[in-house]
Amino acid sequence: MLRFQHSEYLWALALLLLLQVAFLGVSWWKRRSIRRIGDPVLVEKLFTGYSRKLFVLKFLLIFLAFFFGVIGLANLQKGSRMEKITRKGVDVVIALDVSKSMLATDVQPDRLTRAKQLISKLMDKLDNDRVGLVVFAGNAYLQMPLTVDYSAAKMYLSTVSPDMIPSQGTAIGQAIQVSDDAFNKKERKHKAMILISDGEDHDETAIQRTKAAFENGAVTNTIGIGSVAGSPLPDPETGTYKKDRQGNTVISKLNEEELKGIAAAGRGIYQHLDNNTDDVVNTLAAKIDSMEQKEFGENVFTDYNSYFQYFLGVSLALLLIEFFIPEVRRKRPTPATQAA
Repeated sequence: MLRFQHSEYLWALALLLLLQVAFLGVSWWKRRSIRRIGDPVLVEKLFTGYSRKLFVLKFLLIFLAFFFGVIGLANLQKGSRMEKITRKGVDVVIALDVSKSMLATDVQPDRLTRAKQLISKLMDKLDNDRVGLVVFAGNAYLQMPLTVDYSAAKMYLSTVSPDMIPSQGTAIGQAIQVSDDAFNKKERKHKAMILISDGEDHDETAIQRTKAAFENGAVTNTIGIGSVAGSPLPDPETGTYKKDRQGNTVISKLNEEELKGIAAAGRGIYQHLDNNTDDVVNTLAAKIDSMEQKEFGENVFTDYNSYFQYFLGVSLALLLIEFFIPEVRRKRPTPATQAA
């Protein structure tokens, strides 16, 4: 099994796009400057030492050096020894709403980011519990099956965004069904489901499927995120707020009644998440700890081999090569010079 020990460093790879934009900008500026002087073909002949190929080569070396350097800092690891470990805990499946209404900013910085922060903090509180992740909007998908590898779970969580599900909506009923299917059907207890949503779209099947999940042994807890008063939805395409067909600003409101009804049907608790992240996490962790726990064995990697040194070595080598490559071509000696 491969993993990154410090997966948060991988966000630095986004800077490669800025590096490419900078390269294109400099290239455009150079071409524009040449055109201002005169005919590009004649002007480039005047700059006898200039080499466009060397300029591109030096950029590629820096680009690759940065890429390998980031991979090295993230520390790619491979599991070297696997052991079967017996644990005592609860199976926890988190269903996270990733619809575009979760981009509303009535909870800072936005509903989805705050929900992801809550899940990450909850994982820090869990010990031997297995955790799984379901994402939903217009459809629901199992993003990550039950596991005790919390570092991998956080890596999955970091990739969650509204763009991963093209069909919009809030299919809470389907999310509950997918979450229930992620549990072991042979068991009738030791199961906790956590549904995080603004509950904006009413789903008539949600209560029915929650009751069915409870009959299968799953207790459903709900977390409402957002404000009852609502908040306008940002529109990334226009940079303003989203409008309906009549030109009115779309307001997304928290539907607490729906989420409270689901929690009641699932014999769980409902909590409102605004700026009280730690309080909600502590209450959820206490609720899970109070449940009857089970023993289960799982094969997990206990030792990992690190390969950061190879990537950092390649990065350093590329930077050294770039440093010694001249920015201009060396002039070839003319016949007259040779004769002299």
